[in-house]
Amino acid sequence: MEKTQIEGLAGLQALVGKELAPGDWHTLRFEDIERFADATGDHQWIHVDRERIARESPFGAPIAHGYYTLSRVAGLFLDAVEITGFSGVLNYGLNKVRYPAPLKEGATYRLVPMLAEVNEVKGGVEAIFKNTMEIQGESKPALVAECVFRFFA
Repeated sequence: MEKTQIEGLAGLQALVGKELAPGDWHTLRFEDIERFADATGDHQWIHVDRERIARESPFGAPIAHGYYTLSRVAGLFLDAVEITGFSGVLNYGLNKVRYPAPLKEGATYRLVPMLAEVNEVKGGVEAIFKNTMEIQGESKPALVAECVFRFFA
């Protein structure tokens, strides 16, 4: 996959309202879910207890934690987009996060970024990217998140 190249303020402004090239597909493994559960201490049964999932889960398979899905955005974004012409960038926060569909073990997913807004702020530029995590073969995405980045001149 070829990254979307964005050069400076003019490059950002030229892409406002446009969907960028999607990133590569990745497959969710049970080991990914387990490692996230271990790192966060969140071992809720719907993620890690295969026996109970088989009996009680409406999803029929282990599902990723919502925060796991959200945490994948930064790395997947940097794999899909390269922004140059600034001295630095900070993850400034999130405006809105939704999980329309569960990301199940074995699912294949990718990030599709869209540059929603660019505003000048003191010392640089603030860009809002609407990031959608598509699930291959599913009509609803696993995640839609408005991520706010600050780029410094």
